[in-house]
Amino acid sequence: MSNVSPSGPPMAASPLTRAVLEIDEYASGFGWDKPARLFALVDTAKLRAKAPGVVSAADDAAVSGLTPIDQEEIPRNKPLDKFLGTIEWPDSVAGCALTVERLMLPPSAEASVPEGLGDKELAKWVASHPDRQEVRLTVAVLRGGARESAIRLREKDSATEVLTGPDLVPGLAEALAATFA
Repeated sequence: MSNVSPSGPPMAASPLTRAVLEIDEYASGFGWDKPARLFALVDTAKLRAKAPGVVSAADDAAVSGLTPIDQEEIPRNKPLDKFLGTIEWPDSVAGCALTVERLMLPPSAEASVPEGLGDKELAKWVASHPDRQEVRLTVAVLRGGARESAIRLREKDSATEVLTGPDLVPGLAEALAATFA
């Protein structure tokens, strides 16, 4: 049985996983080499009750889920962690998600990282490493603590190749969860 719905991204059991995969698919439509994007996650049923025109009747299957709402562009001149530290969500926001592109190395490369590198030097070292992988990370958290992540490799840029799990990007999940503190 295929894990891909006829109309889009892979099917998933949890509303949070479905939201993460929907955001990943949305971001993939813009292509690569794009800035990070931030999303508010709102309860679809509550959104439909307050703004019926936002969620169409065709979205009945998603009424028990979460609706991602793309936020304003993240400032490119501000470090992501500093930007996230400025966010305060209204009570109507059930969670949030972020997509960001990064370079990743396999765990086997960890032993070869030179000691004493600053952030810029480490970024240059990773960018020149032969085993680096370009990835798009989509990480989401809910106010109640639930987390989900999706990782899409540039070399396997397909909805059927997206890896999901709650603990794939713990540092970013922590940073997003702090926006609700």
